[in-house]
Parts: sequence; structure tokens; C-alpha cells
Amino acid sequence: MAHYSFLTTWILDAPRAEVWHAIHEIERWPDWWRGVRSVELLEDGDASGVGALYAHEWRSVIPYPVRFETRITRIERPRLIEAVADGELAGAGRWRLFDGGETAVTYEWNVHTTRPWMNLVAPVARPVFRWNHNVVMHQGGQCLADLLGARLLAVT
Repeated sequence: MAHYSFLTTWILDAPRAEVWHAIHEIERWPDWWRGVRSVELLEDGDASGVGALYAHEWRSVIPYPVRFETRITRIERPRLIEAVADGELAGAGRWRLFDGGETAVTYEWNVHTTRPWMNLVAPVARPVFRWNHNVVMHQGGQCLADLLGARLLAVT
């Protein structure tokens, strides 16, 4: 298995409540986030969303769709969403939102690939997979800012 750990930070000139709302509405991501082809709710969670199961399909610069499911494991409104993933990518993700004059958002994505071909090419493709992830996340930050009528002040 090829393991990947990503940390992305967005700083948006937007209120945390608005940023939270957009990120928490996972099924709406394809409406505004380039690279997210589809998100389908497979199972409802509790009133806060914990336990919900989503099927995702993502596609960016690499002309291959990546499919996986995420189950929401923890929500602390309006500052934290955690989920576990299974499928072509398996592992865990964590959104954190911080309120200051702007809203800082961090996303941690610690996954491994499960497809044999992905694992086979990982030694040479790792930089391409990392670059592709960074493109998707940069687009996500800009698309979120556009959705909210805000400025993306930084993305790392």
C-alpha cells in the first residue's frame, strides 16, 4: 500500500458560519467545487450528521476518476468534521475551522491507495498524485471563496 499524508490550509475572508455551512453540506460540493464529480448520501447520520455515509467521485488533472466512501465519525459544530474513507482511497480526513478576523480552514487527509495499479506505480507517480491533490485543494479553496463572494487570502 502507498500511504499519503496531506495538509491543506485555506484562509478565507468570510465568516466561519458561512464556510462551515458550505463544507458541512457535503452533497452540494459538486455544485461549487471543480474536481468533485459527484457526492451521494448513502445512509443518513444522526441529527448532527455523525454516521452519515457518502459515495464520492473525484477527478482532476489526472484523467482517472477516484471513487471512495466516507463515513462521518465526529462533528463539533462549527469547527470540526472527521470522517473515515474506504474504497480506492482508505484512511481518514479531518476538517478544522478557526475563527479570527478571517476563517482559517485546515484539511488533513491521511490515506492509502487500495488499487493494485496505484500501489504499483506509487514509487514514480507519488509526486504526480501529490501535485494532483494540491491542484484539487487549491481549486476547492478558490471555488469556495467564489461561492461565498469572498476572497481566498491564502492556500497552502
